[in-house]
Amino acid sequence: MTMLADNWGVSESQFWLRGETPGEPVQFAPEQGMWNVYGYPETIEILSDPATFSSDTGRVVPESIAPDKDETAEGNLIRLDPPEHNKLRKLVSHAFTPKVVADLEPRIAALTRELLDAADGTRIDLVADLAYPLPVIVIAELLGVPGSDRNLFKQWVDKMIEASKDFSLTEQSEAQKAKLAVSREQRKLLTDYLGEHAADRRRHPREDLLTKLVESEVDGERLTANQIVNFAALLLVAGHITTTMLLGNTVLCLDAHPGQLARVRADRSTVPGAIEESLRFLSPFATLARVTNRDVELGGVAVPADQMLLLWIAAANRDPRQFADPHTFDPCRDPNPQVGFGRGVHFCLGAPLARLEGRIALNILLDRYPALRTDPERPPEFIDSPNMTGVSKLPLLLA
Repeated sequence: MTMLADNWGVSESQFWLRGETPGEPVQFAPEQGMWNVYGYPETIEILSDPATFSSDTGRVVPESIAPDKDETAEGNLIRLDPPEHNKLRKLVSHAFTPKVVADLEPRIAALTRELLDAADGTRIDLVADLAYPLPVIVIAELLGVPGSDRNLFKQWVDKMIEASKDFSLTEQSEAQKAKLAVSREQRKLLTDYLGEHAADRRRHPREDLLTKLVESEVDGERLTANQIVNFAALLLVAGHITTTMLLGNTVLCLDAHPGQLARVRADRSTVPGAIEESLRFLSPFATLARVTNRDVELGGVAVPADQMLLLWIAAANRDPRQFADPHTFDPCRDPNPQVGFGRGVHFCLGAPLARLEGRIALNILLDRYPALRTDPERPPEFIDSPNMTGVSKLPLLLA
């Protein structure tokens, strides 16, 4: 996969994709005003101790950089610490129980076939034709918003991702302020959209997650409008981006390793293992952020209180202290304690759904297209962000 990193436009900052290991597992980056954490045991320590390592990252971001940080934090699960986090998470956990997720299998399979039927007969772009629309339709239907609006969602999210690249706590340049203003504008379009649907649910309740949020109470109080739209926005955005990248990355990994692809084709019981290894080998969300609540020693380095930590979980998933032959793609790796979905109280709520969507879609692709392969004349294109590892375009030949 070194060829992938060197020749297919993967961000140069993603050194782990080139078989490189950082000199130290914890390093301060003065140009960003943050600490980079690359090691697996250090990452596990942080994710397992929310009392020391807070998810309330906005508190160390200057007002001049993020003037709306308090407003966007309301109801945002990834920015909350226990006990508030646990209370809000409980509101929608019923929608992601093993039974509820398993019951979605027929709908996911039907959608996969419909989307592939609508695609070209000899070639497809996996992202545009399947990996993006499939999960966004599923999560939109769960929430109760039209899946047909997915092009709007994509437009808003793509611009937010582009605007958040190379974020720095220390840079006060007009360029960064302008980029962040674009991100705020796009986010407002999304939350205004969800706010309109939430207002409709107050008047006309339905059997969907948005109605559940509108009607829910925490400690005897209804959620505020901000809490509802921020919660819904997180579910909508995170609920599809992970699966989009996961499916594309898994197909790409298997294509680059023909022997492993043949094994998976022959023995479908190895499909879940291929998905787990893809999460480790090409971790979709490369980073998570935390803030220290107190002075702490991490990886042998003294880190003061109120410092931003950028956890490079994609690098941690290649840590040779945890994974033997970490730069080898091995779908049969066992055990595989990858942290692509996080760990601890913030473990990805939608992980079971993402795994199910990936398994169903991959099996249908392998059943339907015995000669499925990448197009040598049209190489994959990757999301242009060091914080994400996933294809934005993946042309495939079907015959």
